[in-house]
Amino acid sequence: MNADNVIGDVGDAEFAEVAVEVFRMLADATRVRIILALRTGDLSVNELAEAVGKSPAAVSQHLAKLRLARMVSTRHVGTRVYYRLEDEHASALVTSAIQQAEHSLGGVPRHHRSDARSAS
Repeated sequence: MNADNVIGDVGDAEFAEVAVEVFRMLADATRVRIILALRTGDLSVNELAEAVGKSPAAVSQHLAKLRLARMVSTRHVGTRVYYRLEDEHASALVTSAIQQAEHSLGGVPRHHRSDARSAS
């Protein structure tokens, strides 16, 4: 079944509340930065803390929320824990939100410039 064909069905209304929860989860700049950082691959809490400019303790709290929302998962290597995106959907949502933000700022958004498209 193609997901594009079922979006908007009356039965999808039950997912509206869950979708709002997803947006609430991503309504935090640190969590958005964590998602962006994890697009490059698995990272430890310390690596994520450095990437997002927050303390490891603060990043751990955000990661716990993202894990509960099933947006990130973990993998253990010895005593180290690495975090990864559970699937591509959180990354796609964040990318779309950033592109929408670019439109809000006026001018030609980066994602519409020919140099940005050719670099992809």
